[in-house]
Amino acid sequence: MLSRRLILALLVLAGLSLPARAFEAGRPPWPDTALARLQAYALVQTLNAELLSNASATLTLDRWCAAHALAPAGAKVVAGRVREADKPADAAIRELLGAGPQERIVYRRVRLTCGARVLSEADNWYRPALLAEEMNRELETTDTAFGRVVRPLGFSRSTLAARLLWQPLPVGWEMGAPIPADPGRNLDMPEFLLEHRAVLKLPDGRAFSALVESYTRDILAFPPPP
Repeated sequence: MLSRRLILALLVLAGLSLPARAFEAGRPPWPDTALARLQAYALVQTLNAELLSNASATLTLDRWCAAHALAPAGAKVVAGRVREADKPADAAIRELLGAGPQERIVYRRVRLTCGARVLSEADNWYRPALLAEEMNRELETTDTAFGRVVRPLGFSRSTLAARLLWQPLPVGWEMGAPIPADPGRNLDMPEFLLEHRAVLKLPDGRAFSALVESYTRDILAFPPPP
């Protein structure tokens, strides 16, 4: 009999090679079975690991969208500005960024979409004094994703916290705790499944952006692996 760890590993690999038929209108339902819960858990953890190992969440979502056919071929992640939102940088954000009390900090909230699907919502506080003039202009006048604009900086990403906002499996499932499945119903996923808090840094170590990213259930908007 396969061990639970081996089953989990196989499900992760299955999730990375879904066929192109995954792109459909709406959100394909997942059955509320023990297998589907295990698959969902494995896939969210896969995306979590990819985000932790890459500097740009935008480029990671580009690859995720393409690999899981969440949008028509060739679609890229775009940032939709939420222009009415405003969250001035507090003392904690300024400390994270190493910014003095008088330095200008810009707040930018976006929804990152691929095709018609919102994959994440992000709060971003950044230091315009550390960016090139053309980068600031693009960030202020367009909806281009932050990661694409600042990519020429060769920045690194330090994750401060990464947490699952949804637990499809109970504590102790790997030791035989019963999984609360209901095969007659569809799996109920909350709006947000994963949250990351991170700081982006220049090659010289100076922080220039603080991020809070919330990843939506549309990261799983494809049929469950066969």
